[in-house]
Amino acid sequence: MKRVAVLVSGGGTNLQALLESEARGENPNGKIVLVVASKPGVYALERAANFGVEGTVVARKNYADSEAFDAALLDTLQQHNIDVVVLAGFLSVLGSRVIEAYRNRILNVHPSLIPSFCGPGFYGLRVHEAALARGVKVTGATVHLVNEECDGGPILLQKAVAVQPGDTPEVLQKRVMVEAEWKLLPKALAMVCNDDV
Repeated sequence: MKRVAVLVSGGGTNLQALLESEARGENPNGKIVLVVASKPGVYALERAANFGVEGTVVARKNYADSEAFDAALLDTLQQHNIDVVVLAGFLSVLGSRVIEAYRNRILNVHPSLIPSFCGPGFYGLRVHEAALARGVKVTGATVHLVNEECDGGPILLQKAVAVQPGDTPEVLQKRVMVEAEWKLLPKALAMVCNDDV
């Protein structure tokens, strides 16, 4: 069974979807054993505790530079014998040292249909603001493997979501989460844990 760590920066709604999927037995070859938050006090740590999953904090601001942060994060993952890493709203960029240690075993969910509205600077509400400003009629989410290029790793799954008249960035963000992210991320994690990738 693959030991999974989920990295988060906020409330952890994608984490909740993963935990609920696991509780339903949808990933028999994987188990979430650790949640790593990028800052203390985030609700995702409480979500983890509610499912009996250990939570810890590795905050970028506590380290002199990105290399020291990467070393601390990698040390935390290796101390817990992690096999697979999921970025679920983790707003810190992983360096090459972490990526190389978990090559083809780091998943990220991005709130657009890559290659649209992705890359440096496109995260959170910014993605949905850009989609609405461009006037697209369809957006969605993508789960991809992480490599050294921001949002450039191989795509595992995508799902389209319609843009509705009157959508605000916040309304569109919620629809993309509910209709795409919360469905795709557990499926993609199961694919990696089953060695189907």
